[in-house]
Amino acid sequence: MRVAVKSRSDFRYFQLITTRWMDNDVYGHVNNVVYYSWFDTVVNQYLITNKALDIHTGTTIGLVVETQCVYFNSISFPDVITVGLAVGHIGNSSVRYELAIFKNDDQQPAAQGYFVHVYVDRNTRRPAPLPETLRELLHQALL
Repeated sequence: MRVAVKSRSDFRYFQLITTRWMDNDVYGHVNNVVYYSWFDTVVNQYLITNKALDIHTGTTIGLVVETQCVYFNSISFPDVITVGLAVGHIGNSSVRYELAIFKNDDQQPAAQGYFVHVYVDRNTRRPAPLPETLRELLHQALL
């Protein structure tokens, strides 16, 4: 699979994350499952911090329906990473987030991928239109 490698300038929002000793696996690098955790953390941090998602009482919630990560270089504790976030597509009830993980001061990502949320009614779990506050925030990060 051929993937166009992105750089830091392709992203609109950044979050710094420090690796932890427990993130390393027996091969001496951060295990792949941790990368997905970082994706999930950054997307939700962006939404919650900007008051576009109320995880406790909001009537609309985002469910992950698709995700992908392509790995280019390994990361190990005690590396410091920055996760870049941009919005690749906004639909009626879905959003595709573009993400990349940059190791230390690298300009090229160690990994990059995407994450798709479908927003649904909290009670019925049926697709629901994106709330206006969420849509406005997403437009700020749109590629």
